[in-house]
Amino acid sequence: MTAEEYYALGNEYRQKGDWREALNHYIAAIELDPKSPAVHAKEMLDNILSYYCKDMYNP
Repeated sequence: MTAEEYYALGNEYRQKGDWREALNHYIAAIELDPKSPAVHAKEMLDNILSYYCKDMYNP
């Protein structure tokens, strides 16, 4: 799979509320392309989870 495909799948999982799978796909996209838009998407998801799920989320 390409970085773009991983990024698109990450977006699909994020929209469904499956944060774990979204993060996994964003990370895979970033590993393939460090300049992928997945970098920004992962940062936003990290911020959301660290704010709303302080007890469950520890990056």
